Amino acid sequence: MDSLIIEGGSRLRGSLRVNGSKNAALPLMAAALLADGPSLFKDVPNLSDIQHQINLLRELGCVVERQADGDLLINVTDEKNSHARYDLVRKMRASICVLGPLLAKRGYARVSMPGGCAIGDRPVDIHLRGLEALGAHIELDGGDIIVKADKLVGAEIFLGGNFGSTVLGTANVMSAAALAKGTTMIECAACEPEIVDVANYLNAMGAKITGAGTPRIVIEGVPTLHGTSHTVIPDRIEAGTFMVAAAITNGEVHIDNCRLDHLMAAVDKLRNIGVIVDKDKGGCTVASVRRLEASTFTTQPHPGFPTDLQAQFMALLSIADGNSVVTEKIFPDRFLHVAELARLGARLHKEGSTVIIQGQKRLTGAPVMASDLRASAALVLAALAAKGTTTVMRVYHIDRGYERIENRLNAIGATIKRVNQEELDL
Repeated sequence: MDSLIIEGGSRLRGSLRVNGSKNAALPLMAAALLADGPSLFKDVPNLSDIQHQINLLRELGCVVERQADGDLLINVTDEKNSHARYDLVRKMRASICVLGPLLAKRGYARVSMPGGCAIGDRPVDIHLRGLEALGAHIELDGGDIIVKADKLVGAEIFLGGNFGSTVLGTANVMSAAALAKGTTMIECAACEPEIVDVANYLNAMGAKITGAGTPRIVIEGVPTLHGTSHTVIPDRIEAGTFMVAAAITNGEVHIDNCRLDHLMAAVDKLRNIGVIVDKDKGGCTVASVRRLEASTFTTQPHPGFPTDLQAQFMALLSIADGNSVVTEKIFPDRFLHVAELARLGARLHKEGSTVIIQGQKRLTGAPVMASDLRASAALVLAALAAKGTTTVMRVYHIDRGYERIENRLNAIGATIKRVNQEELDL
């Protein structure tokens, strides 16, 4: 098990490129199950979550090849197996996004029920409700979700839940409806850029989808879909993380392959607290050369402030002037990083789904433990600003969403070393 040893205090300067979006690539890869013929995906990041999805698709009858240039080729060659086993699904909750494509293309899917998650419960009942509205019969057996349908028929479907819309649920229902007979209208659909990316891929395959990116998506079912080539959108969460890295170190970093229109809420908050974000060709330049101001924000579904940047911004506000307030409305339990940031000297007080942050002039290095993907990123960011040495343990979490983050940050001035447990014990 690897750890990162980080020497804090260096200002980051230089350029780096944002990779393709993990949160778009996973449902895109699942949607390839719908195609007659191969699909080629460009700019797919090399992450552990992507590898888990590759392993699952191979078991479901796909030939998956990583090309020399990094592109990913997916071709369905065998449709006999439609069982996504627990051994594969338990490693990544996003595996649930094969449910809709398998049902639509093969008429049957058996997918293991996803387990719990460090950031809180994420039930799949909305996915199932949407598929049932299209005509699927659903049952549970031995911890597996079994969905069957001789024929899917378009319907009007409401996908709202207690905490808003569901991204993977929208992707599942939209993918299934693409091959359903007639018209499907999804109300309260997720508006995230990743859903737009999946819809664009499906349309390039021959689907007829309008309204993606709005709360109402309309799908005219078609008989078949063909393979195609598609470039994955830039990862907006990775971009936001690098923006915070520049700000928290009082650095100046050019971020390439970055779409600010996907990050308007986060960029607005950065500018309000004193960070300079200048749009330029292909991306932006982020700089911070003075003390930052306190802020208040609440996470919301897109286009609101993204929950996947909550932990990173909390690290940044830990060194801002004054008191900040962060409220989590998507995953109210997503605060495991609070105790670890406190080990670095951050002053944080949690009350229910809200954290009050008393800004400090300085953080101090210490050993900390990563609990989930975005919490890991927050700890790395805080360590970059801290005085002294920080060891971030269990960084397999960060490898799920950031490709060799230490190499990319080191290239712009950070001092980070990856070590395994044996090296750490010496």
